[in-house]
Amino acid sequence: MAARVPPLSMKKGGGAVSSAAAGLAGTSIGVIGLGIMGGAMAEALLATGHAVCGYDVAAHARQRLKNTGGRPLASSDAVAASAEVVITSLASVAALDDVVSRIVGVGRDRLRTRILIETSTLPLGDKMRAMAALRRVGIATLDCPVSGTAVRMKEGAWTIFASGSRAALRRILPLLHVFTRNVPYVGAYGNGTKMKLIANHLVAIYNVAAAESLTFARKMGLDPRGVLALFGPSPVVGNGVLRLRGAQMVARKYAPATMKVEVWQKDMKVIGDMARAVDCPVPLFASCIPIYNAAMAQGLAVADTASVHEVLAGMAGIATAQSRDG
Repeated sequence: MAARVPPLSMKKGGGAVSSAAAGLAGTSIGVIGLGIMGGAMAEALLATGHAVCGYDVAAHARQRLKNTGGRPLASSDAVAASAEVVITSLASVAALDDVVSRIVGVGRDRLRTRILIETSTLPLGDKMRAMAALRRVGIATLDCPVSGTAVRMKEGAWTIFASGSRAALRRILPLLHVFTRNVPYVGAYGNGTKMKLIANHLVAIYNVAAAESLTFARKMGLDPRGVLALFGPSPVVGNGVLRLRGAQMVARKYAPATMKVEVWQKDMKVIGDMARAVDCPVPLFASCIPIYNAAMAQGLAVADTASVHEVLAGMAGIATAQSRDG
């Protein structure tokens, strides 16, 4: 894993950099999947001088790319026929399978893509299958899932867990540095996904823990703003999840979402499936599942995952934000 792999030469620190100035001038970039994360990546690349084409099944996402200076295309195979490097940011296995099938269908002679950077959080077995299919048509695939939200990218606070071919990673590393300087190389293809599952496993627990603690504070009559101000920055009990999601919990405002509950449910399933596959007990994680399920049942599907605070508030007899506002 990461500790055994000699690091690539990577600088730390936040902020976008011009990858064009780092040896990738003229390289055509494609982004497939222009949702919250993919759209943010496309816009960051455009802002640093890259020509970006892209595709998304949603017309409004393609229009957004056009509005920011990118070139929307009619299909994922059209992107693969136009761009040397393709970034995929996809919401489901079905979407990944469709994209890979279409790219493979282009054929070696018409394919322009030589490196594909897969950034989605999806089951490892499906990612391995995609990598094998793309390799047969001469495409090197890197498994590079992202830890962080679109908002956090603007702060240079993403972590991209890079795994796969060292040579391919060296070639496209300046592109990843547009998004963040925190790009640890974690080894063989697939290790990136494993690291991301660990990160999300912790986030799932931290988020519910923050909601529970702030609910406890309210029940004791404490001002949750003071609690967050005291413990958010703490080097002992504070963390990024508490600071980011805790602020939403204190305000009891969960839109716009940095991570929707309905999308997070997919990540929860991927983590649970992997834990079962490797026979690993995850009791703390398992205890959080009903809380997220309850958020879905209470109409919070498109709210930020911080809205689990409302689930616990209701369980504690505190009027929920919905009932107060209604």
